[in-house]
Amino acid sequence: MKLLREPLPRLLEFELAIHGDDRGSFRETFNRVTLAGFGVDLDIMQDNESWSARRGTIRGLHLQTGEASQGKLIRVTRGRVLDVALDLRPHSPTHLQHVAIELSGETPRLFWIPAGFAHGFCTLEDDTVMTYKVDAPYDPGAERTIRFDDPELGIDWPIDRADAVLSDKDAVAAPLSAYLAEVTA
Repeated sequence: MKLLREPLPRLLEFELAIHGDDRGSFRETFNRVTLAGFGVDLDIMQDNESWSARRGTIRGLHLQTGEASQGKLIRVTRGRVLDVALDLRPHSPTHLQHVAIELSGETPRLFWIPAGFAHGFCTLEDDTVMTYKVDAPYDPGAERTIRFDDPELGIDWPIDRADAVLSDKDAVAAPLSAYLAEVTA
């Protein structure tokens, strides 16, 4: 595993080594000791997988607040996504900045999104599978959703809202201003 870049403090993109021969290939997709060497102390509480049937499926922007905040280690195993992390850490020098990267099953990459970030993605191909290991269990009472296409965010999504495949929850998500009003109240 090799650190490719740190686009925002503690937001890390890794490349996985692939070892192959005429039988196929092998890659190590998680190593607690290696990640700890990069400052990622990941105690896995859940290992999740999402499957999206159609290109243009958008999930997010999601986060959990308070004690239930989650760090996520993201990997795409099939298909391609535009993956987005939005810094909502209140005292961060990059507060309200986002990073968007493309992840695919063809490119062996991991994306570490620490607690305090909202996360979302848009599938760029049909039949896309994403896995993510998280360091806190899902808590529906702590979950927040921010409207993915809020103009205040300035995220350049590869699809228009009218063409996006959204869950009911994501379709009615509040703008960033509502989330900020809640956390500063």
